[in-house]
Amino acid sequence: MEVFEQHESAIRGYSRVYPVVFDTAENARQTDINGKQYIDFFAGAGVLNYGHNNPRMKQAMIHYLQSNGVTHSLDMASRAKGEFIQAFVDTVLKPRGMTHKLQFMGPTGTNSVEAALKIARRSTGRAEVVAFTKGFHGMTLGSLAATANTYFRNAAGVELANVTHLPFGCEKLCMGCNMGCGPAALDALGARYADPSSSFKPPAAFLVETIQAEGGVNVASKAWLQKLAALAHKVGALLIVDDIQVGCGRTGTFFSFDELGINPDVVCLAKGIGGMGTPMALNLVKPEHDKHWSPGEHTGTFRGQNLSFVAGREALRYYENSDLMNQVKHNAVLIREALEPLEKTLPNVQVRGKGMIVGLDVGNTDLSKAIVADCFEKGLIVASCGTGGRVLKVIPPLTIPEPDLRQGLSILVKCTQAALATTQGNAA
Repeated sequence: MEVFEQHESAIRGYSRVYPVVFDTAENARQTDINGKQYIDFFAGAGVLNYGHNNPRMKQAMIHYLQSNGVTHSLDMASRAKGEFIQAFVDTVLKPRGMTHKLQFMGPTGTNSVEAALKIARRSTGRAEVVAFTKGFHGMTLGSLAATANTYFRNAAGVELANVTHLPFGCEKLCMGCNMGCGPAALDALGARYADPSSSFKPPAAFLVETIQAEGGVNVASKAWLQKLAALAHKVGALLIVDDIQVGCGRTGTFFSFDELGINPDVVCLAKGIGGMGTPMALNLVKPEHDKHWSPGEHTGTFRGQNLSFVAGREALRYYENSDLMNQVKHNAVLIREALEPLEKTLPNVQVRGKGMIVGLDVGNTDLSKAIVADCFEKGLIVASCGTGGRVLKVIPPLTIPEPDLRQGLSILVKCTQAALATTQGNAA
């Protein structure tokens, strides 16, 4: 680790939590330079939905490179891009009756959110955006303004304006939550917009995650999301769904909102859309809003990353039948069966999530850190999230072999039980 400690910026974070040098990786396992293997319940924060070095994607990329395929093309047309677009339209959009345009921008989630905010403001002529408590949308200034976490916001060094944060409508209230975040809160907001004497003006957009991954795996209720969508439509605001971390099959359907009865104006995708860690960000924009763009008005040097198109096109083959989504649903049951007994038997523990993103809220930052460290020592990579990092986030590759999933869950359960037992013993 010496070269990293001496020469890399102090800003590095994950290398402090997992202080080894990784060397190789395959599906849901990583191996360090000393040969120790780790089961990966982090998967690049949702980038590696199809595992490390997915063999189908790897072979497609190798073939593309050996054939001298175009690797960088800005927004010029290329065969790889055309094949990705056609596959996405045929596999994802047409079956859902979606007519959204595909917009490619800089290759990260924050680029996707920035573009979504711009088109919402351009389309409506309004400046204000409504986002939600505990939400995370990125690190550049526009998306950071929509992010709720004070730690990240304070790093901006400038005022973060034109965003109002309202309570997120959780399906299952977080421990100790008293924010008043049910559908009734949206009724009150709608009444304020309707009252010409309230001084409340409708926003350009409502920006929401159906599941707040970094915010603590907080799952929005179906009723709240439907009411939010109806309110956006009523006041002429865009509904933007940030599906960057929980899309691309993570919840058991391609979009996290597939079964929620909403029809977003803009869908932000990144992370898993690139297939195997190759960077790509993609917005789906309804045509009536997309028409407000002028050519080249929002650009990005790496919006034509053709290796991502190649790998991403292979990823879409997983949705040509139901095999992978059935596997995700099966794995989701295994995760719940392993973790929910902790909620019933241990104090101040809560399990939240959907599909293969599940949060284990242990209610305490120090406790969470201890569990993460103990898991890593025992060969499991798991990350924390939520307020103060008190929630352990289980987000393994969708393709994880069942023995690896069971072994990783066993490590997590035992480390959690041991940490809580030590805490209770110290308290006594």
